[in-house]
Amino acid sequence: MSWEKAYNHLKERGMAERAIQFEVSSATVALAAAALSCEPAHIAKTLSFADGEGCILVVAAGDRKIDNKSFKARFGFKPRMLSAERVSELTGHQVGGVCPFGVDCPVYLDESLKRFETVYPACGTASSAVRLSPEELFELSGALDWVDVTKAFE
Repeated sequence: MSWEKAYNHLKERGMAERAIQFEVSSATVALAAAALSCEPAHIAKTLSFADGEGCILVVAAGDRKIDNKSFKARFGFKPRMLSAERVSELTGHQVGGVCPFGVDCPVYLDESLKRFETVYPACGTASSAVRLSPEELFELSGALDWVDVTKAFE
């Protein structure tokens, strides 16, 4: 169901031809980069955080991690990742395939994505992706804003 949800979201916006399904897992940044033959940084990972009874999604480059201080300063609460069960419940996507398409929660894109011409977020399953520019991702996801809440892995 998650693939159909994300795919239909893209199809309604004329971008379904960019969606890719793999024979292998793309559930992690490393697996997705291997499936796409690209650098891990180009993987646009969707991170889900508890926000009261709901959640927010932050899409960031694959070579970045959340900076707790910046996140709290921007959103006013400490970043707490959702459990796998809550992720599925609140986004309609399973862990490994969470994407910002067809969701009913606020979406933000991290500035780390702007470095690239092309990024690859998941497309609803742990064996899918979609090829987009950061600007297309912003538009298609219905993102509310660009944020700067990540830092490089040390």
